Amino acid sequence: MNKRVVITGLGLVTPVGIGVEQTWQALCAGKSGVGDITRFDTSGHQTKIAAEVKDFNPQDFMPKKDARRVEPFIAFALAATRMAIDDSGLVIDSTNESRVGAITGCGLGGLRFMEDTVNRVSNQGPKRVSPFFIPMMIGNMAPGMISIHFGAKGPNSSLATACAAGTHAVGNSFKLIQRGAADAMITGGTEAVISPSCVAGFNSMKALSTRNGEPDKASRPFDRDREGFVVGEGGGILILESLDHALDRGARIYAEVTGYGMTGDGFHMTSPPPDGNGAVRCMRAAIDDAQLDPNQIDYINAHGTSTELNDLYETRAIKTVFKEHAYSLAVSSTKSMTGHLLGGAGGVETVITALTVINDLIPPTINYENQAEECDLDYVPNKVRQVTVENAMTNSFGFGGTNGTLILSKYKT
Repeated sequence: MNKRVVITGLGLVTPVGIGVEQTWQALCAGKSGVGDITRFDTSGHQTKIAAEVKDFNPQDFMPKKDARRVEPFIAFALAATRMAIDDSGLVIDSTNESRVGAITGCGLGGLRFMEDTVNRVSNQGPKRVSPFFIPMMIGNMAPGMISIHFGAKGPNSSLATACAAGTHAVGNSFKLIQRGAADAMITGGTEAVISPSCVAGFNSMKALSTRNGEPDKASRPFDRDREGFVVGEGGGILILESLDHALDRGARIYAEVTGYGMTGDGFHMTSPPPDGNGAVRCMRAAIDDAQLDPNQIDYINAHGTSTELNDLYETRAIKTVFKEHAYSLAVSSTKSMTGHLLGGAGGVETVITALTVINDLIPPTINYENQAEECDLDYVPNKVRQVTVENAMTNSFGFGGTNGTLILSKYKT
């Protein structure tokens, strides 16, 4: 018999706040984290805006020596992990270290450090390369450093499934605990790639918003006038435990993880299929895994990137899965405030979905002003909504056609 899996700890570093409480309050207030890029000189770039993390000091969460030796994507993961472990009250020691693991998702790893190193090699030669270049660049150093810092010696891996990576990390952790391979998992997603090559690359694909004069209005999922996503950064970490393990130590429970689905589009490098078939199958797989009826889903934290095709095709997929119920459930995209954290998005949005379930509050889709022709669902426009949320879904869809869906439910004895 599969074990029940619950969420007992949360940690967030986002463009709208450091910590869960600050981020949650900002989201419920409809606050945008988008502004002018400060990470580099944007002269010559079409897009000059991003959703940067503000006022983050890694030394608040780790020793100064360690803070100097990790890239921001690792620092975000370590900080969010510190918060989540403290929140959960989980103690990791010699008695349980092999039963606590770490899996995180990250799309591009230490891209900023890679850019700097490539420039250094070109301008100053190979002897100027830092010995920390490789370990600061590779994506698996996020769960690796979590293991080192917190002593989690159970299952350990990193996923690089583009914008679905964080969701896949949580889903895989859920399944490990469900089948008894671990008692607890530290899991989520992290990303920090606001860099010249990242912005230039997405601009060349015409994927980014160029609404430089109104950065707080640039991310506008499902709105008629959306014209691209906004790159964000940060990290979201959750502590998952088997229900028995959580109850034995008297842990607070935010929500239960009840369903997980993952599929491949098999269609295009960057575009979803117009009928959203991969997303349809992914959502249905998660609903079936949770042993729910589609009509029991109250809320969807949508992938909702603010790009023309994603928002349209995700809407079509929701209509296919939920039929008439699609018009009575709430759908919102918190990317309207955080921007798109790429590989970190799923981790952050799973944390947000857990908060939605326990608080019965749905953060809005801000900047939703004009209805698009087919994007006609209830996107919770511009204002937080109080409503009972028994079962919530969160979607993540990545380049290459890789999809992930999770379902979180109210914990009931």
